[in-house]
Amino acid sequence: MDLGEDVSSMFGKRSKTNSNSTVNRSRTKGMEEAPTSFNQKKCIAWFRQYSTPNNADTIGPEGVEAFCRDLNVEPENIALLVLSWKMGAKQMGFFTLQEWMLGLTDLQCDSLAKLQGKLNYLHSLLLDSSHFKSIYRYAFDFSRDKDQRSLDVETAKAMLGLLLGRQWSLLNSFFQFLDQSRYRVLNKDQWCNVLEFSRAVDVDLKNYDVDGAWPVMLDEFVEWLKVTRGESSIQ
Repeated sequence: MDLGEDVSSMFGKRSKTNSNSTVNRSRTKGMEEAPTSFNQKKCIAWFRQYSTPNNADTIGPEGVEAFCRDLNVEPENIALLVLSWKMGAKQMGFFTLQEWMLGLTDLQCDSLAKLQGKLNYLHSLLLDSSHFKSIYRYAFDFSRDKDQRSLDVETAKAMLGLLLGRQWSLLNSFFQFLDQSRYRVLNKDQWCNVLEFSRAVDVDLKNYDVDGAWPVMLDEFVEWLKVTRGESSIQ
């Protein structure tokens, strides 16, 4: 599976932007260098460039895709997830005006130029352990279907790849385990414990506490991995 492509399609909700889309394409003003002070009216006008007349207070999937192109970031860029977290966005592929203003007021950005200048800052937030944990937990609710309490495995794998792909050496093994397992969804407790497991358990699994309070799924993963490695299974 191409995780980057899957995340890209999730952020865009698999919507293909039509050249005749009603999304306003006259966005050159947002590219101009802006004054230092934050201008609320300018920020709202910038939002309207991506919303549509029939839903002026919400940017939909096509508008989010256009926003990413103008910002010069791919939808699977983790900075977009961090920005969504800053906004408190509730649904992937959509930004409401209230969410937009919350996040961009906090960042003091009322133009593309200003937000482009904050991309490194957004990435830097991931280096803080407490911020990363908050963003990780946020990603579960952000990416799940709102009529479901759990996250389907394919979406979970895509988001885990985005969040843990560069820092958890057992991630690919965990994906292989999921592919052959009985699990088709991950609940929030399982999702949160994957992060704790990735931080606490060594690659050789020697410090894994079988009697600890880990979800059964992670017990099964450890047992599967030991068998795969030719080691004894958990007794």
